[in-house]
Amino acid sequence: MTVTVADALGAGLSPGPGRDCPLCPRLVAYREANRAKEPFWHNAPVPSFGDLSSRLLIVGLAPGVRGANRTGRPFTGDYAGHLLYATLLKFGFAEGDYLQRADDGLRLVDTRITNAVRCVPPQNLPTPLENKACNPFLQTEIAAMPKLRAILTLGTVAHQMSLRALGIRLAAHKFGHHALHEPKPGLLLANSYHVSRYNTSTKRLDTAMFEAVVQSIRQILK
Repeated sequence: MTVTVADALGAGLSPGPGRDCPLCPRLVAYREANRAKEPFWHNAPVPSFGDLSSRLLIVGLAPGVRGANRTGRPFTGDYAGHLLYATLLKFGFAEGDYLQRADDGLRLVDTRITNAVRCVPPQNLPTPLENKACNPFLQTEIAAMPKLRAILTLGTVAHQMSLRALGIRLAAHKFGHHALHEPKPGLLLANSYHVSRYNTSTKRLDTAMFEAVVQSIRQILK
């Protein structure tokens, strides 16, 4: 059964799933195992970070097991957050200090961060069915942002899930690092390789490459 934005809103799913969301059995089992192993971690769907009135939405793939799954804030507590938040601070999309904790006082400016899949998956990789099950939450996220003008997708899956949430055919906009799309009038869809340790350690993505993408968004939003 296809879940529409209206269905999700009507079921109270916006802006995200509840702490014990039952939609994905594999992710539920992994969540319960993590809760038993680390009872003081967040170990639940990770809520978005930032204001719904923001013009920029950043979409990642899924929480990291020792990052957002532990701290409860997207890209916080693992390697991926270093490059992301340093760049947002540099270009005025954040204020404060990123100290790898959800209570570090870091504030996003005109920016909201979420994930295509809200629960941590084993091996950091959600399945296509899990992507599909979680997509209504991204749909409602986008629908709840009245001033949204730009979406930055980190990686191919986040790009594809954002297109699905917008109701756009995947073939209409191919992912490419620093590719800039206009899936709907007045809406920018920007692509970047994911800010993961793997991508940066293999030099697929470096600081200058990621900063160039964020700088393009900054210029457009000005």
